[in-house]
Parts: sequence; C-alpha cells; structure tokens
Amino acid sequence: MDFINDILTEVSGWVWGPPMLLLLLGTHIFLTIRLRLPQKHLLMAIRLSLSKDKGASGEVSQFGALTTALAATIGTGNIVGVGTAIALGGPGAVFWCWITGVLGIATKYGEGLLAVKYRVSSNGRMLGGPMYAIENGLAKPAKGAKRKFWKFMAVAFAVFTAIATFGIGSTVQANAISTMSSEVYGISPIVVGGIITIFAAAVIMGGVKSIARCCGTLVPLMAGFYILGCITVLCINSSHVWPALKLIMESAFNPEAAGGGFAGASIMIAARYGIARGLFSNESGLGSAPIVAASAQTKNPVRQALVSSTGTFWDTVVICALTGITIVSSILAYPEISVNDGGELTKMAFSKIPYIGEPILALGTLTFAFSTILGWGLYGERGLEYLSEKWFRHHKRGKNVSEEYYRIRQRNATNAYRVVFLITVYLGAVVSLDVVWNLADIFNALMAIPNLLCLLFLSNVIVEETRKYLWSGNLDKEEE
Repeated sequence: MDFINDILTEVSGWVWGPPMLLLLLGTHIFLTIRLRLPQKHLLMAIRLSLSKDKGASGEVSQFGALTTALAATIGTGNIVGVGTAIALGGPGAVFWCWITGVLGIATKYGEGLLAVKYRVSSNGRMLGGPMYAIENGLAKPAKGAKRKFWKFMAVAFAVFTAIATFGIGSTVQANAISTMSSEVYGISPIVVGGIITIFAAAVIMGGVKSIARCCGTLVPLMAGFYILGCITVLCINSSHVWPALKLIMESAFNPEAAGGGFAGASIMIAARYGIARGLFSNESGLGSAPIVAASAQTKNPVRQALVSSTGTFWDTVVICALTGITIVSSILAYPEISVNDGGELTKMAFSKIPYIGEPILALGTLTFAFSTILGWGLYGERGLEYLSEKWFRHHKRGKNVSEEYYRIRQRNATNAYRVVFLITVYLGAVVSLDVVWNLADIFNALMAIPNLLCLLFLSNVIVEETRKYLWSGNLDKEEE
C-alpha cells in the first residue's frame, strides 16, 4: 500500500504541478482582463445573493445555490490547507493565496454564467454545469473531429466528477470529522461514522432542495462562528497583527525576510504553495460550483454569475485570509509554536483562546466537513445523471423504449448512487485515507482541465452576455 501511495503522491504532484497552476491562474487573469475587472461589482453581487428572483426558472433561490456551493467549497482546506501553505511556503504564501482568490472571482463568475446559459430542463428540474456547457456550447456547433473531442470532454468531466465525489466529497471529509471527534472528544470513529451517515442520508435523500435548505442554515452559522473565533484570536494577539500583515507582504516578495525557521527560500516556493492552496480551497476553475448554480432561480445568466462569484470572495478573500493572519500573528506572539506541521498550526493558534479555543476549532472542522459532504453529494449525483442520460439516448436509438422507462431507470440509478455515496461516508470515518487523499487530488485536477478549456473557448459568450445584461445596465431584464 505504501508503494501505491508513493506512486499516487508523485502523480498528484505532477498533475498539480506548474502547468496546471499556470493554466488555472492564467485563466483567472485572462477572464479578469476580458471582463473588465468583474471584482469591482462585488458589493452588487453580495446584494443580489440576498435577494430573490420570484417567478424565474429554477429549483432553488440564488442564495440557496450560493450556500450549497459554499458548503462544498468551505472545508478543511480553509483550516488545514492554509496552515500547510504557511508551513511549506512561509507567511508570504498567505498573500499569494489571497491574490488567487481575488483573481478567481472572475473565473467563478464565468462558470456561473455558462451554467445558467446552457442549462437544460429535465422532468421539472434544471440541470447544468460544465458538461452541459461543453455539449451545448462547444460540441453542438462543431463538426467532425472537433465535435467528437468536445463530446468526449463533456463526458470526461462528468466521469471525473462522479469519481472525485467519493474522495474529496465523502471519505476524506468523514475522516476529518472522525479524527477531530476522536482527538478532542474521545468518541469512537465507528460511532461518529454512523452518526455522520445518518444525518447525511436525512439531507441527501431529499435532493437539491433539501440540501439547499440545510446549507442555507448551516453555512452562514458555521462561517460566522469560525470567523468570530479568528477575530477573537486576533484580539488576543492584537499587538502582533500589524507585524504579521507586514511580514506576510514582505515575505511574499522576499521570503528570506520571514526568518525564524519559516520555510520558503524563494518567491517561487511562497507563490507555489499559496496559489495551490488558494485554488484548492476556493475551487474556482474546478467546475464543481456551476453544477448547483444551474439550479438557481434567476432572471438571466449574469445575475447568477455575480452571485456565484461571491463564493470565492467569502471562501478565500475572507476566511482563508483570516486564517492566515491568525496563524502568522500567533507564531509571532508565541515563538515556541513549531512551523513545521501545517495541520497543527491552526490548532495551536486557537488553543490560545482560553477554554473554548479548541472546541470552536473542532466545531468549525466538523461543520465545514459535513457541509462539504452535502454539496459534493449533489455534484456527484448530477454527474451520474448526465452520464445515465447519455447512455439512455445512445441505447434508445432504433428501440421502442418509453421516456417513462428511462425516468424510472435514472431514478433507480440516482438512489443507488446515493446509497453507495453514504456507504463511502461511513467507510471514510473508520479507515486510513492516505491513498484516497491523493486520488481525490488527481481527479480534482482532471475535472479542472475540461472546465478550463470550456471557459477559454466560450469566453466570447461570457463577454457577450456580460455586455448584454451588465455593461448595458439591463441586469433586471428577463432572459430571452
């Protein structure tokens, strides 16, 4: 098993190497420029996320779609991931993580726009995401080899999504919950696994509306509670907050300025780990969030695109940045804290809050991980639905098969997928997951490739829709 894990570690390092980081960051920068700095519309986007487009097509509110996407996005990467970036890349990694989030707002905007633009109605539901955008926006207009290529990329994205769900979406998150529960409260992983599975089943079996309702309540509470914890630590370390900010900025461009045992011998190392953790945390470019964005009740694609873009802001620009400043200020305040273990850095920072520090961190980890299970459960389900529909259409040709027969088969496949997903949730809580972590990283990278190509090749569509509704002042106009 160690040999297999070593191989997967190498593969994971390769797929998330400089080419992938360049493609992701390059897409962020490209769309930021082409869309005339969409980040400047952030306040308007936040306002839209709290409103409802009554009467518009969709299954859930814009806020419900946003919180469901945030549920899947805000996870252990915001806590452990930032600590790991600091341990490996020095305090300057916090700056690069933050700047990646700022630029990633443009990519998340583009993903949300395409999701609504190319979504389809199926049996009373709105289905969308990169697989539908690739098929309807790129494959259908193309001919010959190009058409086949884009059809393959659409199917590939759905396959990678369905597989990645069992890693980053179920087993990894359940393991984080059981590990935290065991370390802090001494509860057996077997018991924790059973509880997680029961609660997840109660929500997931209800479909997208049930998940959206749960996330609409859970996400604001869990994020607010965690942010309050970070602010408390910063108040305790008040005399070290400004020095921490200065150190983060200085070491982003001169890592040697960090000193004191911090890692990071070059700007490249600080940037590499900061960018990688920022991208992994906010999922801008991964293609996951657009799947739920397509279900939103919205007047036009641009309104939901703006709402979707706020997800990256909350995840990285706010939560990851707060985590980073909290950790660096704690290291300056308490030099005895070791900077070698990223997973322990956040824990040590919160331990400085008397009595309630570790419980706050534990609760944050538990709720972040559980909400990620809910969000990714939906992503995997929609990926499977796309694949099952393609399979049915292919095998229906020339056969007398009713549409109702297809619906029954698809419903059975969806329920079977949910059961398997819940089984992996339980298994994740009770087994070691080194191999699964690496598999999750690999399939996440494979998801990103078709999605990023879609964004780049459909960038003209994104610009045209933005000009039609946003730049022309027609944001309240219904989609034609």
